[in-house]
Amino acid sequence: MNCPAHAKAPGPGRPKDMEKRAAILEAAKALFIRNAFAGTSMDAVAAEAGVSKLTVYSHFGDKDNLFREVIRARVQDLLPEETYHFDPRENIADTLLRVALTHARLDCNAETVGTFRAILSDCRQGNPRYGRLMWEEGATRTHGLMERLLQQAVDAGKLQIDDVPRACVQFLTLIKGNLMMRQMFGCCECPDSYAAEIEATARAGVKMFLRAYLPR
Repeated sequence: MNCPAHAKAPGPGRPKDMEKRAAILEAAKALFIRNAFAGTSMDAVAAEAGVSKLTVYSHFGDKDNLFREVIRARVQDLLPEETYHFDPRENIADTLLRVALTHARLDCNAETVGTFRAILSDCRQGNPRYGRLMWEEGATRTHGLMERLLQQAVDAGKLQIDDVPRACVQFLTLIKGNLMMRQMFGCCECPDSYAAEIEATARAGVKMFLRAYLPR
C-alpha cells in the first residue's frame, strides 16, 4: 500500500524519533526474514515495532526504501568498512585471512541463509525486487570494498592481479566452498564441526588465492 503524502523521509530528529527508527528497522528485519518481502506489510512492521503506520511512512517513505535501509544497516553492522582495511605493513596473507574468516562465518550462518531462503521464495512468486535490493546493498557494496583492498595490495606490490573484479569474485567463492549451500539445504547436523569446517575452508581458500596471485 502506498502513502504518497509521506513519500520522503525526514532527516534524523529527536532521540525519541531515533529510538522509533531503530525499533522499526529491527521489526522489519525480523519480518522480512520470516515472511519474505511480499509477505511483509507496512501495517505488520508498525505493529511489530509498536508504532503507528504513519510513523513508519514518515521515517522510510515506502516498503522498498525500508527494506533497503534494513539491508544497508545490517550489512554495515556485520561488515563495517574497517573489515576491508589495507595496511601495507601487514602480511597480505593475514589481511586476506581476516576478511575471509569474517565473510565465511557470516555468509554461512543460519540467519544469513534464512534471508536467502526468503529471497528465493519471493523469486518463485515472480517478485525479484527483494533480491535486487539485497544484491545492491549487500553484494555490490562488499564487492566494491574487496576490490578496493585488492587493488591497494596490487599497487603496493603485495599481489599481482590483471583482473581485480574477477579476482574478487574468485576470492569470495573460494573461501566459502559449498558450505553456504549445505546450510541452505539443511545438511549441517553438527554446529561444532560445521564451524570448524568454515574456518578450514576459509584458510584453504586464502592459500589457493595466494598461490595464484602472489608476485612471481
